[in-house]
Amino acid sequence: MRYEEFDIAALKGPAHAHVLTVDLRNPRVRLDLLHPGAVAARATVSQQATAQGAVAGVNGDFFNISETQHPGVQATGATVGPAIARGRALKAAVPDGQRFGPALPPGTSTEDVFGVGVDRRARLDDLSLAGSIRTAKGRLPLRGLNQYALPVGSIGAFTAKWGSVSRVRATCGTDTDRAAPCSTDTYEVTVRKGRVVSTAESPGSGPIAPDTTVLVGREAGAQKLRKLAAGERVKVRHRLVASASRVAYRFALGGYPVLDDGRPLPGLDARTGAVRTAVGIADRGRRIVLLALDGAPQYRTGLTIAEVASFMRKLGSVDAFSLDGGGSSTLVAREPGAATVSVRNHPSDGRERPVPNGIGVFSTR
Repeated sequence: MRYEEFDIAALKGPAHAHVLTVDLRNPRVRLDLLHPGAVAARATVSQQATAQGAVAGVNGDFFNISETQHPGVQATGATVGPAIARGRALKAAVPDGQRFGPALPPGTSTEDVFGVGVDRRARLDDLSLAGSIRTAKGRLPLRGLNQYALPVGSIGAFTAKWGSVSRVRATCGTDTDRAAPCSTDTYEVTVRKGRVVSTAESPGSGPIAPDTTVLVGREAGAQKLRKLAAGERVKVRHRLVASASRVAYRFALGGYPVLDDGRPLPGLDARTGAVRTAVGIADRGRRIVLLALDGAPQYRTGLTIAEVASFMRKLGSVDAFSLDGGGSSTLVAREPGAATVSVRNHPSDGRERPVPNGIGVFSTR
């Protein structure tokens, strides 16, 4: 691993880059997901890295940071895109219209991910949810997994990995309008050890036991769940399916691509400058470049997304992926001999912002 920092001449003024290059060809180095132990939870990057024993890391995906459009509804803190940690799926993606963050580049979606496979190679891909709910009456489609927003008319599953935050937000907004009112037609079914044990007219909150799945339905999905009775057998299945790679992912997280095979994606924003975080892929997935811009006042104009793509290419990346920016942008690393990581950039909030996940760099030495 190599850390360096330097200034960049940018459209809006000087930016200051903090860059960590990671060589995945070294068998004692690996990447994995930083997260605070639940999908609907947040902690600072340094807290997550220290708790998991990482030697470095950056913040990750965009997330449900506020709910000003739905007064009284609790913000979940959950991420927009899919997430995999240690080879296990944590969550799937929310509908495109429900995302937080800047507008997506044309041709991209909330299902886009950066990940590392069990072959230790990094790649860009997209992960979609494949799931079903089998009952005595037939099979129902499952359209959500630990998501803060469900597609209109669908059913989603919440597991122990979700955490204890209220599930009401999952039934607010629509597939195209995040600010649309919360649905008035909802239903919740709790399945424990393969049987329905309770039902409710609205989504609840609180921790979910490891042997339990909570099904939340809205509109047509709610109407289908109302047909399930206490004691009925129910089998819930779900998995994340990659569109490109046949290699299983050890970890993955959401964001959006900005550089593909050495070429910037068409339609990238070239006007709006901001503090950014990004990850680049080089040497056929064997080398990773982590970038976090400095948020100190003299550098806060940052880079446009088009400039991020260009700069990541200059750093040797063939593919690059934009992560959450602004006050979330954080790069941490452990000094040689130190017991914990320290923040290398200056977060623009003046302190670290709690975030739901990140990319962690681990050493087995």
